[in-house]
Amino acid sequence: MPKLIKEVLEYSAAFEAGIRAGDSLLLVNGSKIGDIFDYQFECADTEIDITVLHEDGSEETYLIEKSEDEDPGLIFEDGIMDDYRKCRNKCIFCFIDQMPEGMRETLYFKDDDSRLSFLQGNYVTLTNMSDEDIERIIRYNLEPINISFQTTNPELRNKMMGNRFAGEALKKADRLFEAGVRMNGQIVLCKGINDGKELERSISDLSRYIPYLESVSVVPVGLSRFREGLYPLEPFDKEDAKKVIALIEGWQDKLFKKHGTHFIHASDEWYLNAGIPIPEASRYDGYLQIENGVGMVRSLTDEVEEALSEERGSNREFRFSVAKGELIYPVIKSLTDKVCSYYPNISVTVYPVRNVFFGERITVTGLLTGEDITAQLRGKDLGERLFLPDTLLRFGTETLLDDMTVPMISDALQVPVSIVKSDGYSFVKMFEVI
Repeated sequence: MPKLIKEVLEYSAAFEAGIRAGDSLLLVNGSKIGDIFDYQFECADTEIDITVLHEDGSEETYLIEKSEDEDPGLIFEDGIMDDYRKCRNKCIFCFIDQMPEGMRETLYFKDDDSRLSFLQGNYVTLTNMSDEDIERIIRYNLEPINISFQTTNPELRNKMMGNRFAGEALKKADRLFEAGVRMNGQIVLCKGINDGKELERSISDLSRYIPYLESVSVVPVGLSRFREGLYPLEPFDKEDAKKVIALIEGWQDKLFKKHGTHFIHASDEWYLNAGIPIPEASRYDGYLQIENGVGMVRSLTDEVEEALSEERGSNREFRFSVAKGELIYPVIKSLTDKVCSYYPNISVTVYPVRNVFFGERITVTGLLTGEDITAQLRGKDLGERLFLPDTLLRFGTETLLDDMTVPMISDALQVPVSIVKSDGYSFVKMFEVI
C-alpha cells in the first residue's frame, strides 16, 4: 500500500533528488515497505532507490545518495507508516476498561503493537505477535523490546489476560533470548492472584533470561472507581507493600551475587505506600525503567542534591505554588523546603491534589485531571505563579487527560501557570525562572 509523503525536509537527500510532498512511497530498493522499520532498514545504505507515485498517477524511481544511516528526509503522514495493532486481550487489570464514558476517543484505544515498544517504550504482551514479527525483530536488530509478562505461569497468564493463547505466547521470549535481543519486563501485580508464591515463580523463571532480559519492574495494579462489572480486584495496603518489597529485595540480593545485577525492581509506589525509604541509586542498575516509575524518586532526590551543590542561592523575593498528586506530595514538600533554604525570600506552597475523577485509590500525578486541579486549588493562595509537572500533559501538547489545557487552568485560577520537567535540575531551576 502506498505511503503518503507529508513533507520532504528541505536540502535533504530526497529533496535534492526531486521527491516532493504529496508523492506516495511505493518501493525502496525494489522492496515493498510495510512500516517504519522496513523503511529504516532499507534506507541504511549510502545509495538507495526510492520509487514514488506522483499525484498525476505516474511512477518514478530516484537514486538517493547519502551518508551511511543518514535519513533521506521523508516525513510520512503516519509515524509508523501503518495501522496500529489493537490489543486482543481482556486483561482483568486493564486501566482502559476502568475509564468513564465521554473522554477523547484515543484514550479508549488499546494498543498491543511491538513497534510502539521500540518507538515509544510501550509494553507489549507478545500475544499479538507472529513468528514473522519475532524474526523481523531479530533480523533488523530491534531492541530493547519491553514485555508485559504479568506471570510465567501459562494457565494463570491465560486467566489474567483473558486470552487462551497468552501462556503459549511466552515462548516468543525464549526465541528473543536465544537470539540475544535485549528485553525489559513488567509485572502488574494483582493482590491474591500473581503475588506471593506466583511472584516468586515468575522472578525465578525470568531470571533465566539474564543478561538479555535486563530488568523487570513490579508495579501495583491501578484501580479506578469505574470498575463496576469488572473482575473483583483488591488494593494493596501498607503491610502488603512491605511484603512485596521484602520479597523483591531478597531476590535482588541473590541475583546481584550471582549475576551482578539486581534485575527485579519494585516501583516507587510500593516504597511510598509502605513508608520505607527509597533505595540508593546503585540499587537501580542505571535506572533502566525510570519511565515506568522505578527509581524516579531516588533520581529526582539525587539530582536536586547535585544541582544544589552548584547553587549559590539568592535573596530574590517571590511567592509561587506547586501542585502534585498525593503519593509524591511528601517527597516534593521535603525537597521544596530544602531548596528554599537557599532562597530565604522565596515562599513556596506545595498542594496535594486528590484524584476525585478516577477515585482516591489513584494517587499518581500523571493521572490527575484539569478539573480536579482547578476545583481543589480555586480560592487557594497560589502566589504569583503555579507550577505543574509535565507528566500531566499529553506528549507534545498542553492538554491534560480531560482535555483541559494549561491556558484553561490559568484562566480558571487567575494565575500564570508554567510547566516544569520532572527532573531534579529543572526542579531547582524552577526557583530561578521567576
